[in-house]
Amino acid sequence: MANPLARAQYLLAAHTPRQLPPDGGFEVAFAGRSNAGKSSALNALCQQNALARVSKTPGRTQQLVYFGLPQHPDRYLVDLPGYGYAKVPHDLREHWQAFLDAYFRTRLALRGLVVVMDIRHPLKDYDRHMLGYAVTRGLPAHALLTKADKLSRGAAANAVQAVRRDLAGAYGDTVGVQAFSGESKLGVDQAREVICGWLEIPPD
Repeated sequence: MANPLARAQYLLAAHTPRQLPPDGGFEVAFAGRSNAGKSSALNALCQQNALARVSKTPGRTQQLVYFGLPQHPDRYLVDLPGYGYAKVPHDLREHWQAFLDAYFRTRLALRGLVVVMDIRHPLKDYDRHMLGYAVTRGLPAHALLTKADKLSRGAAANAVQAVRRDLAGAYGDTVGVQAFSGESKLGVDQAREVICGWLEIPPD
């Protein structure tokens, strides 16, 4: 089966709201703390090696980075700043807080949020904060527990169940949870199906 995301390509990077593309169509945002594996997850979902930069220096993404899907106009993947607790100046962190607040509150094109977490260290404050944005807005959210290849199958399953119980207690059944590995490709098809559903892209 062809991958509807495989032709994703860089479109633009926005540091301020006025640099965002017109607020139409459908977009899915990706959030993740530094070192959670967000870039690797995006690359695996799109079957590209370097669509999203994979950096040895955590938190290099300093803008909202848009990737367009040429065969599906007005459909976008959006890579959110991956700071978490990366070392960035206080005023820059405040700028991003305000930008993201406004983005989640007002962006009509936003149809869902993927929060990428290291399966060995899930549900940090940043993760909960980002999920809270989606739940408050009434948007669907999906937790990708990455680097699942680092754990045994049983340990990974236990981690998924623990996160699922925690999020169900906090948010009900509004947040999906799954194990994922960009290395072994575990869960890639499942995650891609969720994202394409939000974008209203039929499977090819």
